[in-house]
Amino acid sequence: MLIRSIEKFLRQHEMAATKFGRLAAHDPRFVLDLRLGREPRDRTEQRIRGFMAGFEAARDTSAVEAAHVG
Repeated sequence: MLIRSIEKFLRQHEMAATKFGRLAAHDPRFVLDLRLGREPRDRTEQRIRGFMAGFEAARDTSAVEAAHVG
């Protein structure tokens, strides 16, 4: 279920729901609406999952690069 994945992501990254909505869906109410039962379209869900995967990959890359700096 998408909302469970998002809630886990929010906890892991200490990110506000509205910030996630703005970044991932260009809608600050996105997560709040999901919590109230909104069902996203398949394309929207794929885009959100892609955003989370990309965010994780970028974070991991940044951590590795920071470890190798001087």
